[in-house]
Amino acid sequence: MTGRLVEVELAGRVVARTTRAVRVCETSHPPVYYVPREDVVPGVLVPGSGSSWCEWKGAASYWDAVVGGRRVPAVGWSYERPTRGYEHLRSAIAFYPSRVDAARVDGVAVRAQAGDFYGGWITPDVVGPFKGEPGTLGW
Repeated sequence: MTGRLVEVELAGRVVARTTRAVRVCETSHPPVYYVPREDVVPGVLVPGSGSSWCEWKGAASYWDAVVGGRRVPAVGWSYERPTRGYEHLRSAIAFYPSRVDAARVDGVAVRAQAGDFYGGWITPDVVGPFKGEPGTLGW
């Protein structure tokens, strides 16, 4: 857990707020913050469609958000049954900053990682280059 204040906002509402997020860093990516599901406003997340596979963490499930009558598809993902060694991510939600109205770490606005697949959170203290920009697929 980071101890840092992580917030996610949609439709003018803070839908997730925690100091218990797990910050995950991977090669060529800005960090991703996994928010414990208990720290997401109840009823906001509904199962989405599709899945993907991480060679390290296992099968990812996708989540839609419904706030104020607005549905945002694939707003985030989780590992409901992560592979051994990643149990601490079980059921925590990683929000895509590009699919929410605002994401903040300790009050600082987050910039989304480029590309539609990656969900990294870029703050001023995180320096690239990052995967997701044109020409970076093969890194």
